[in-house]
Amino acid sequence: MYVTAGVIVFGFLMAFLPFRNPVVGATTSDYHPQSFWYYPWGTSVTHKGVDIFAKKGTPVQSAYPVELVLFAGNMPGKGGNCVVTLAPGWRLHYYAHLDEVTTHLFALGGRIGTVGNTGNAANTPAHLHFGSATIYPRLWAIDSSPHGFFKCFYTNPIPQLNKASN
Repeated sequence: MYVTAGVIVFGFLMAFLPFRNPVVGATTSDYHPQSFWYYPWGTSVTHKGVDIFAKKGTPVQSAYPVELVLFAGNMPGKGGNCVVTLAPGWRLHYYAHLDEVTTHLFALGGRIGTVGNTGNAANTPAHLHFGSATIYPRLWAIDSSPHGFFKCFYTNPIPQLNKASN
């Protein structure tokens, strides 16, 4: 029981690690500041992340220095080449449309891959779709927007990106 409590507390304390823009060299001009939860958004209905535009092949790093890779591979039809990580604060990070994946399953931190336009982004300029979700529901975040119930799990990464880009 003490070990479980320690792991939970450790996960939240890790959130004090420095957050960085996952697209190396990207600034606030490389994404739209109001693109999170944008409606309507194609087959996804609501855009549950932010698209960070960059030249194809630009390196993508984990947003925190330490993230545990849970999935690295291809999700046909949606994210294409993508990586899902467990990040500090018990967040799941979703790095999608990568040109290539350069991390290994269960690797910690560091380089994730390169910016691309795979999956349902095949006809768009190269970008990283970066999404952030919690593994616990934040019931206070639910609202009446389209898919508003799901806001209890998704978090807006734009405020952290803005701080990291300054």
